Amino acid sequence: MKTIALRVCLVAALMVVVGSAQAQNNNPSKGVCPWPGNLDGVKVAPETHKVIFENEHVRVLEVTIPPNSKEPVHTHCLPSTLYIQQIGDIIVRDPDGKLVFDSRQMKESEKQKAPFVLWNPGEGPHSDENPSDVPIKIIQIENKD
Repeated sequence: MKTIALRVCLVAALMVVVGSAQAQNNNPSKGVCPWPGNLDGVKVAPETHKVIFENEHVRVLEVTIPPNSKEPVHTHCLPSTLYIQQIGDIIVRDPDGKLVFDSRQMKESEKQKAPFVLWNPGEGPHSDENPSDVPIKIIQIENKD
């Protein structure tokens, strides 16, 4: 039961729930994105989001959020699989700066240890902060089909 609750918390940490529900309704995997294209994570945060492979089916990102740093507000339109390689804590805020999730509020025993994999239906406008002394490292495989 703790594992299920933990996964739910971690998914919340990696997406803004309202935005992802909107993304599913607009079927972003078929090319319709409900958010402005200029908010795409690769465009807004190229220092943390690197395209390492892309074809007509997928776009694979290497996401590295350095220790004690913040990303600007950005989105991920496409549903994706997240391979969390390394993570300490994470803080997620909505586009207005309101706190959505802070993993530091979880008990240490509730936190899942990397590496692990999550499904992500798409992420609305959000910003991520890494308050830890270790980088957050994620491989994000976005599905275009």
